[in-house]
Amino acid sequence: MLSFDPDQDILDLAGKTVFITGGTAGLGEQTVLALSKHNPKHIYFTGRNAARASSIISQVRTISKTEVTFLECDQSSLVSVSKAASQFLAKEDYLDILICNAGVMGIPAALTKDGYEIQFGINHISHALFVDMFLPSLEKSFQRSADARVIFVASLGATHTPPGGISFQTLKKKQENLGVTAKWMRYGQSKLANILYAYELAKRYPWLTTVSLEPGTVWTGLLSNLGWVDRMLLWMGTWWKTYALHEGAYNSCWAATAERKEIESGKMYQPVGVRVRSISYMEDSDLAAKLWEWTKEELASQSESNLDL
Repeated sequence: MLSFDPDQDILDLAGKTVFITGGTAGLGEQTVLALSKHNPKHIYFTGRNAARASSIISQVRTISKTEVTFLECDQSSLVSVSKAASQFLAKEDYLDILICNAGVMGIPAALTKDGYEIQFGINHISHALFVDMFLPSLEKSFQRSADARVIFVASLGATHTPPGGISFQTLKKKQENLGVTAKWMRYGQSKLANILYAYELAKRYPWLTTVSLEPGTVWTGLLSNLGWVDRMLLWMGTWWKTYALHEGAYNSCWAATAERKEIESGKMYQPVGVRVRSISYMEDSDLAAKLWEWTKEELASQSESNLDL
């Protein structure tokens, strides 16, 4: 249930630096626009479409004096992610809010440029690298203001996964052997990874406020670019709980700005600020720890094999 008015309910962001992945369209764009109205020091956002980014910056300038910077980034490439993160770190010492928003959904089987199943690589691994590179800046912000946040835009689609939740042994393959709903299992697996990573981050870094979110069903490009059969099935299953595009950003805005006491770190929330009590594997401590260690090893391996990372 949406009981949230961003104009009234988003707290003042004076002095805050925000980094949003995938900000050139859809929910990311709406999050940039909504937060920019509330006086943050600087918003950085990533994406691949520089022309679209220029348009968004122009829109921000008509509604706010917030400084906004676009960093081009292709999240199917960890080199590109590392470059974007490094560009931010060269400009800023502090990061108050990281919103891991970028993602793909239900796309055909493929591999990222680094050889990972593409939905898992973009939705989870690329964001894990951002988190890893930004943790020192987030800790500096916490030491200064007692508040630093990492927000993962996940999905209740995380209930539909391969057996065991995450098929670690095949994450470097296209995972085409998962049956008729394979692309949705791959998607659910990647979103489960977002949820588990938020859960594990909260355990390992108790000073950090970290949550995963269900944004609601919003007809962004993720949905409208699907085939007509998938669109029809999604509409039939969600028509009574769909939200307007701008409303899809409400949960991210809430998580980024609500008073700290309103948020239980490591948990998942659905619109707006409603705790998700339990979905399959979402608080599986063993699976979360395994994902953390697997991700850590993969990022270290990529760093060793590619001097640019």
